[in-house]
Amino acid sequence: MRRLLLAILLLTGAACFGQPTAIDNFLVRESLLKNSKLAIIAADSLENPVENINGTYTFSISGFTQQLRFSNGVAVLSMPLERSAFVYIKHQNDSGTHSKLLYVYKSDGGLNPFVISSLWLVLFPAIVIFLAFAIRKLIIAAIVILILWLYFNHSNGLDVATFFETIFDGLKSVF
Repeated sequence: MRRLLLAILLLTGAACFGQPTAIDNFLVRESLLKNSKLAIIAADSLENPVENINGTYTFSISGFTQQLRFSNGVAVLSMPLERSAFVYIKHQNDSGTHSKLLYVYKSDGGLNPFVISSLWLVLFPAIVIFLAFAIRKLIIAAIVILILWLYFNHSNGLDVATFFETIFDGLKSVF
């Protein structure tokens, strides 16, 4: 009886310690060293940092797969940003795909990441096109605005593939 009880305790204890902790949400901030690098912070659904995340996790950063080493819930990207740019960060685990599109504004004071909703990627051109069709005199202005918007996106690292991937991931998370 003792052996059976001991075996059950050992098996349940090993199962509790052996399960990996999944990252279902994350925050992106500037590294504490202010060295133009981004830090990814594991978070819960209320955007509170989760400090018990340790180990190596696979992330896709702007199309490049990287193994990030988390220590106390924080991992620092190895590549520094040289200028303002769009950064698309995606993590996939058993519970699904978790992604964020950020515009990281670089100034003398450091990096300021802004999360961009995939809804805005659809709404902005739709509103411009709607206004162009509603007010015929704005067609030329709408075309110029859309060309400038596409040029700004492309010159800051948001290519067409990332644009559509962001929209599809946003739609998947809604449904």
